[in-house]
Amino acid sequence: PNVSGEMKRLIFCLVASVLLLSACSSQRALMPAPNVYLGENAKDLFTGLPESLRSSDFELFYVTDRMPEKDENGDLLYGYGRSPSLAFGTARIALEPEMPWSELERVSLMEKRDPELTLKLVRVEEVGRYPETPFSVIRVDGKLQLESSTAQRIAEASELAEATLEKRLAESPKKEVVLFVHGFNNDFEYAAGTAAELWHFLGREHIMVLYTWPAGRGGARGYTYDRESGEFTVYHLKRTIERIATTPGVEKIHLVAHSRGTDVLSTALRELVFEYRGTERAHEPLLNIENLILAAPDLDLQVTLQRLASDHLNEDIGDVVFYTFSGDKAIGASAKLFSSERRMGRINVNDVADHRKGVLAAVEGLAFIDLEEAEDSIGHGYFHNSPEASSDLIMTIRYGLKPGKENGRPLTPLGMVFWQIEEGYPHAGDDN
Repeated sequence: PNVSGEMKRLIFCLVASVLLLSACSSQRALMPAPNVYLGENAKDLFTGLPESLRSSDFELFYVTDRMPEKDENGDLLYGYGRSPSLAFGTARIALEPEMPWSELERVSLMEKRDPELTLKLVRVEEVGRYPETPFSVIRVDGKLQLESSTAQRIAEASELAEATLEKRLAESPKKEVVLFVHGFNNDFEYAAGTAAELWHFLGREHIMVLYTWPAGRGGARGYTYDRESGEFTVYHLKRTIERIATTPGVEKIHLVAHSRGTDVLSTALRELVFEYRGTERAHEPLLNIENLILAAPDLDLQVTLQRLASDHLNEDIGDVVFYTFSGDKAIGASAKLFSSERRMGRINVNDVADHRKGVLAAVEGLAFIDLEEAEDSIGHGYFHNSPEASSDLIMTIRYGLKPGKENGRPLTPLGMVFWQIEEGYPHAGDDN
């Protein structure tokens, strides 16, 4: 049927309002304790953690192409404007109220916390900044090359970024980086909080890097702005992944993205793979990427099959994990907005045609992990809000476990590359 322009605008606003609900405010409590650390068969949270990392406040390394601004006190903050210049620095996060380390560990693992722990962004300090892109170039003997002063500034910024990262490597128990890319309508503070709580419950063993792009404009048309901001940031994210991976001492990289950030990350990674396939490193593992984890992916099924399976991206990276939930209302709204056949964030084994299942089964290291039940009303932030889903994320990154009870990761098999997280996971069905 024909739909009037006024009705189209109404539908757009209704869809956008659901998407806006999926983005939380910056005031937040620490995520629930993952089940993997609770119960009789619980794993230790902070085994062998050095004293320097045992604190209620800590610093995260961030990389951003958000436009820098000042708050009412003149302190640095980053908004949703797009900056052609990529910056990096440290964000100090505090878990409040302040308490002794032993008490913080105990309260962190309480199913119902008393007192409640909250995350607060205390200070943002920009350490360095690259020249604006596209970089200034000159033509020499018919070939383009970087203008000398631009090349010098790039080298200086890269050296400073590398030194900042190496400092964290020196004190981290694991010489591995977890790079987190947030989703739609996340401001800098909220994105930093998510990265911080993931790092906390990964046992603070890794180097957590927040990649934050110019999202968070808000309003009915905020989604379309954020979508194009995601396209804008791809080049900067490619170079960020490459620079982290080539930093001396980095042994592995785990890439984690949520919602619209999954499109940003998968696009950047695809372009990076193509760049490397044309070099002498074409047959080497790409940049030591151990895991690509796409949570609540706001991706079209057909587009993803083309990018993942048809381009054989799995041949150049480690395992690829999709976290899905059929009741994800934000992804459902996105499907209506784009008239998508199926969005990746809501698919399950019954949604995939048999011939496509065969294609997916041939992709080595691929897993689709469906959450049985989400606790929040929108069902979109479960990768950190659900104690079951966060447990599986931790078992993947921290403990390097493959799917299957026999591997110590007792997901319910649904056939081929499809699995399910049941209520109470990973202790569902235990005798205790």
